[in-house]
Amino acid sequence: MTQTVIKMSSIIFMLLCGLTLTSSNYFRSNSEVNDQCFCKLKGSIDDCTCNVDTVDYFNNVRIHPRLQSLLVRDYFRFYKVNLMNPCPFWADDSKCAFRHCHVLPCHDKDIPIGLKGEIPRHLHKTEAPFDKYLAENQLINCEQTAKDHNRELGYLNTTISSENYKEFERWQQHDDAQDNFCVRETTPGEYVDLLLNPEKFTGYKGPSAHRIWRSIYMENCFRPDMGPQNFIHSSQMNGMCLEKRAFYRVVSGLHASINIHLCSKYLLSHQDQTLSLVSGPTEWGPNLEEFQKRFSPEWTGDEGPNWLKNLYFIYLLELRALDKASPYLEKEEYYTGDDAADEETRSAVKDMLQIVRSFPDHYNESCMFNGGSEAATLKEEFRQHFRNISRIMDCVGCDKCKLWGKLQIHGLGTALKILFSGKFDQWETSMNNISRKQFYLERSEIVALINAFGRLSESIFELERYRQMMR
Repeated sequence: MTQTVIKMSSIIFMLLCGLTLTSSNYFRSNSEVNDQCFCKLKGSIDDCTCNVDTVDYFNNVRIHPRLQSLLVRDYFRFYKVNLMNPCPFWADDSKCAFRHCHVLPCHDKDIPIGLKGEIPRHLHKTEAPFDKYLAENQLINCEQTAKDHNRELGYLNTTISSENYKEFERWQQHDDAQDNFCVRETTPGEYVDLLLNPEKFTGYKGPSAHRIWRSIYMENCFRPDMGPQNFIHSSQMNGMCLEKRAFYRVVSGLHASINIHLCSKYLLSHQDQTLSLVSGPTEWGPNLEEFQKRFSPEWTGDEGPNWLKNLYFIYLLELRALDKASPYLEKEEYYTGDDAADEETRSAVKDMLQIVRSFPDHYNESCMFNGGSEAATLKEEFRQHFRNISRIMDCVGCDKCKLWGKLQIHGLGTALKILFSGKFDQWETSMNNISRKQFYLERSEIVALINAFGRLSESIFELERYRQMMR
């Protein structure tokens, strides 16, 4: 009897142990499955000296909150863009018919006075640098010149006419274009309020959207071979030089960032309907299933986690551009016509740039494009490839997607211009006067640069939410 009880007890004990081990394995395997999208998001970032955890903390705690408060300010929320440019590569037959694709342009009354080219009277009194080129001041200068000429026959007329000044501006634009990584808009656009037209999933997908990315990857990214796949497998990256790897990683990282934005602001209310039939109130929010489809190893041939890691690469690249341009950006006026608001914007920009400079492991762009004429040829090829991508943005069929695609490519192109044009390398942070001949950023470039970096910051911030959802 006693032996029977002992045997039964042993069996029950073994069963319980087996159940416990099975349960433990079950929960551990489930945890591994849930974390599979993030399995590569740890340790060092490829071709960089810092690690993922450092970027996560720096962005989510120090940078992201500051950017969120900065991007709602008038100087950064209004972006001038031309959404009517024709596609230069194929027939534009893919216009999005969904109402969420529409972009609401600004009414003239909503645009800050300083962005419309109107100069308030108080600036005339303080002699703004461009006041001397106004027609009314040209007349005064001419009258004064005539009086001086009567007094002194040897007087040299140094007045520059408005027409000549405009010609100098055209020369400057031509010179700047030689360093630009994006194609300059040839026709004027219109202002768009970015806060009223947020980036989100609009229903634009399928062959048209795939053609955009296929053209970018297959025709404009450097490749180790001309295989049929759009994406370069991570195992192939070692066969490419640093510059070509960097080009692919910034494109892949931007693609990953855009996909995260679309998943995070997904139209949830259309789950059982077609988008074109959705009416009334709509619900937007994170779509975990869509996120897993875009980044899980099963759906992406094990490449999704690598794409997420490329997001950290482009983040570090644009962060370094802000660090390098900080002497220039700190001297900008950020003028909108509202003195109090402009002062607050300048203060907020300086605060953010101070945090940017405090980052301990900035990307080292000086290791790229070294090696004489071959490096110069590669840099020009690098620039032309990226300029071509900026042209492809005019082929996007959804206006809202086109708006944010053009803005983020414009911002990335501005970052590349800062890092690799060579003009900024001669500057010193102690300079009091910055010459426009050495380096010049248009307002649209500054707005695109900060907003593009804001999008990357938002993506890394959103990844933490998806980690929690999946667990």
